[in-house]
Amino acid sequence: MSAKILIIDDEKAVRESLKDILELENYTVTVAERGEKALEMLNEEEFDLILLDLKMPGINGVEVMHQANQLYPATKVIILTGHGSLESAIDAIRHGAEDYLLKPFKTEDILDSIARGLSEKVERQRKELLIEQLASSLEQLKDVEGITTPELPRRRVVTLAEGIMVDLERREIWRGNTRAHLTPTEGKLLSVFLENRGRVMTHNEIVFLVQGFETTEWEAPEVLRPMISRLRKKLAIFPGMEDWVSNVRGTGYVFDAK
Repeated sequence: MSAKILIIDDEKAVRESLKDILELENYTVTVAERGEKALEMLNEEEFDLILLDLKMPGINGVEVMHQANQLYPATKVIILTGHGSLESAIDAIRHGAEDYLLKPFKTEDILDSIARGLSEKVERQRKELLIEQLASSLEQLKDVEGITTPELPRRRVVTLAEGIMVDLERREIWRGNTRAHLTPTEGKLLSVFLENRGRVMTHNEIVFLVQGFETTEWEAPEVLRPMISRLRKKLAIFPGMEDWVSNVRGTGYVFDAK
């Protein structure tokens, strides 16, 4: 099945040109001329990659990227920009965009960028699947051998700064009418952070407490990175909360509920 790509650009010539180029490469292509229309499409289906113009009437590209990341964290976003918005494009890279291309761009440049983005997505999904399989196998092995992992002391509801409430048993975070549901792994990760607030924890330590198995120095960051990324996406629903999980370069992470 070919990769699904969404093109979002208010310039008709750019949309049509990109659509023709990508369909010749056997990609499945959908186009949207405005941010509002693109968000409607994204609420109905997932795309593997998005080509996104930053400057559009109405909802701009930055907001579209933010909402797309909330819906589909694994979807790659490539920014299309003119010289006048280059600084904004670089800022978008810092906030998760895969790449940016200056208009007018060369066909080979856009195809190379798309190929890299899709390749990275597939590789990331492969690693996450392997990690999940490994975790499942280890749980089965522990059951067979009668090994138990000590449970962290848990409180049913934890109150954090800014009126944030966390129910560790139901794996829910809420403030007012805004609510986020966590997966079992995300819930365990947040529980570990809450039990160690303000303390720098190593990659290996976090993986062991969350997944229950030992890792090497180079394996631990790879195992942990997608878990941290997914938890941050959930925390980002609450403005400012995404900054509570901070990377400590070369060491691990610290959870600081400001």
